[in-house]
Amino acid sequence: MLYLIATPIGNLEDMTLRGIRILKEADLVVSEDTRKTGFLLKHFDIHKPQISFREDNEPRVLPKIMAALKNEETVAMVTDAGSPSISDPGFTLVRAAIENNIPISAIPGPTAAIAALSLSGLPVHSFTFRGFPPRKSGARKRFFEIDKESPHTLIFYESPYRLVASLQDALEVYDDREAAIANDLTKKFETVMRDRISGLLEFLKEKPPLGEYTFLIMGANPRKSSDGRMQEDSHATESGGF
Repeated sequence: MLYLIATPIGNLEDMTLRGIRILKEADLVVSEDTRKTGFLLKHFDIHKPQISFREDNEPRVLPKIMAALKNEETVAMVTDAGSPSISDPGFTLVRAAIENNIPISAIPGPTAAIAALSLSGLPVHSFTFRGFPPRKSGARKRFFEIDKESPHTLIFYESPYRLVASLQDALEVYDDREAAIANDLTKKFETVMRDRISGLLEFLKEKPPLGEYTFLIMGANPRKSSDGRMQEDSHATESGGF
C-alpha cells in the first residue's frame, strides 16, 4: 500500500492523527528531504527508515520504492510541507503504482494554496491552481497569458527571489486586478496582504519578501451585484471587501 500523507506547512499541530498513525505503521518513509522529514518524525517519536525521492534522483530511486511496494510493504510518502505531488515530488511514483496495480490512499491535510485562497477575500467558488510560474520573464508572461481571460481566481506559488518580478509581469498581463499574497501560513508571523497588484508591489518595496509565497489574482470580469460588490455566481454570497 502506498500512502500519500500531507504534512504541516508551518505549524506541527496541523499534522493529522491518521497521518501520524500511518507513519508509525509504515515500513518505509519516502521523503523529499530526509533531514526535514527527520525533524517531523522525531517530533512525533517516529522511528522509520527513510529514502529521499526528489526530481534529481527519481529515475534511480523509483525502482527501489516499487520493489518495496511489490514486496507488500507499506510505504508512506511525504514532502517537506503540504500534499505530495502538488508542486512537489510524487507524480511519477503515483503513476508507477497505478501501472503496477498498487493500492494508493491519500491522507489529506494542510495545503498552502487552499489556506491562502480561503484567507484571500477573492472568490472561492471556482479557482485555478497554476503552481510555480517559469523563472524567466518572457516565459512567465506567456504562462500568465494562458489564463488572461479566465473568470476563475488564479493561484500561484513563488519564491521570495522572484515574487516581485512575477507580480510585475502579472500586472503587465492582467492589468491592476485585485490580488493577495500570503506567507508563513499557520506560523506565528502569518501574513496575508490584500490589495490590487500595484499596491502589493508597493508593499513589497517597503518589506522585501522572505520565504515562499502563495499569490492569488482575481479572475477576469467577475460579475457584480447591484451594489457593485463581487459575486461568485448567481447562487453564491457576495464577497470582496477590497
